[in-house]
Amino acid sequence: MLKLPIYLDNNATTPLDPRVLEAMMPYLTDVFGNAASRNHPFGWAAEEGVDYARNQISQLINCDPKEIIFTSGATEGDNLGIKGVFEMYSQRGNHIITTTTEHKAVLDTCKHIEKLGGKVTYLPVDDKGLISLEELEAAMTPQTILVTIMYGNNETGTIQPIREIAAIAHKHGALFMSDGTQAVGKIPVDVLADGIDLMAFTAHKMYGPKGVGALYVRRKNPRVKVTAQMDGGGHERGMRSGTLNVPGIVGFGKACELARLEMAADAERLSKLRDQLEQELLTLEESYVNGSAEHRLPHVANISFKYVEGEGLMMGV
Repeated sequence: MLKLPIYLDNNATTPLDPRVLEAMMPYLTDVFGNAASRNHPFGWAAEEGVDYARNQISQLINCDPKEIIFTSGATEGDNLGIKGVFEMYSQRGNHIITTTTEHKAVLDTCKHIEKLGGKVTYLPVDDKGLISLEELEAAMTPQTILVTIMYGNNETGTIQPIREIAAIAHKHGALFMSDGTQAVGKIPVDVLADGIDLMAFTAHKMYGPKGVGALYVRRKNPRVKVTAQMDGGGHERGMRSGTLNVPGIVGFGKACELARLEMAADAERLSKLRDQLEQELLTLEESYVNGSAEHRLPHVANISFKYVEGEGLMMGV
């Protein structure tokens, strides 16, 4: 039976999958130890849950489990990645390249970098939401230490040419970071094949709990280092101190496992629903799909209606 109202804001957050909640429950009740308490069984049990989740998450993006740094979410991951690289590689350069269509977590962090004396280039996008690889190439300088461009856009769903972007960054000796928040768990993301050096993502965009995310930091070819932005205890290989959110991490791991196993079927189902919705809405006069029809996430539709303000339309719905 159809339940109203229909929730269509899954890029903001998703509901918690009951199977994720089931995996979390023991760590919200009986297994309550601190994963950093390594001198008694309560801590060992919690650490075991964290290690298992780290493996589940690494399998989703094809990386070494040791390359997963747990955070409170993608916003913290973006901050840690960008600020951490800027500080760690300051002797090499102070220039960062990003795009005008990034999430605020990236744009505001880049503004902060500028206040510290860093140089940031904001690449524009075309009418499909895609950057120009030629403009990226032209923007690279000997001082460029980081290119940070999101994998898939949260508003239009446009997927950037990640592998080509990574190749250009590496050719000029820069690291490549991507905000993978909307892509991970929705489409195949392989950090090795894609040439990604750092990537932020989060649990609650893939039917996991809020308040937990991760920053992937490459360990080999090249070995990437970031300066910690939070001190006190040296957790997460010294990159992110603080007591680990064990129940959240366990839920994150389960959500990643389910995404890996069910992603293909979900993508097919959602893209069909999206296409059906768009086909019906496009029968209205002066309606348009925004973004790239060829390169976009399967679950995202962005449609504009001429002469109608988006906010007024939402209120009417």
